[in-house]
Amino acid sequence: MLSLSVAAVVFGVIFLAELPDKTALAGLVLGTRYRASYVFCGVAAAFVVHVALAIAAGSLLTLLPHRLVQAVVGVLFLGGAVVLLRSHDEEEEKVRDPADQSFWKVFGAGFMLILVAEFGDLTQIMTANLAARYDDPVSVGIGAVLGLWAVGALGVFGGRMLMKRVPLRLITRVAAAAMIVLAGFSLYEAIAG
Repeated sequence: MLSLSVAAVVFGVIFLAELPDKTALAGLVLGTRYRASYVFCGVAAAFVVHVALAIAAGSLLTLLPHRLVQAVVGVLFLGGAVVLLRSHDEEEEKVRDPADQSFWKVFGAGFMLILVAEFGDLTQIMTANLAARYDDPVSVGIGAVLGLWAVGALGVFGGRMLMKRVPLRLITRVAAAAMIVLAGFSLYEAIAG
């Protein structure tokens, strides 16, 4: 059964964590060079694969004892917050031009770039953690996919305007703060039982 509250929490956490990520910037670069709708289709498909892999990993975590999982999830959220705060000013990813503007070439470039860049990325780990925390793979999957798609759309269609109005440092700090709060809840549950 779908829980709108779980999907909304996951959407917010994933959206904020992905917004300052290099893949949003890569989507922006591809969107400025190629037809935005083609790029978005490739990016969106890659995010679906990304979330499916994370949900599968998170579902496996539910087989472990609840207190252990909450402790691990809490530590991973704290680690993710540290990574997010330390990596916010890394160099942008370089993107290669595909040979032409055909749908499949641009779709493939967007798909492969995001799929490879996101594999094992912070948001994939966070999605797995959230799937284990809430034990609701459908709600977590929908929230994560929609959060990633929203960031992809912003990156591809309107990233320049957002980055001019909202400082990247602020976005990074808000995402890290959300992760610290989630870590606190998880660690409290691990300790309290």
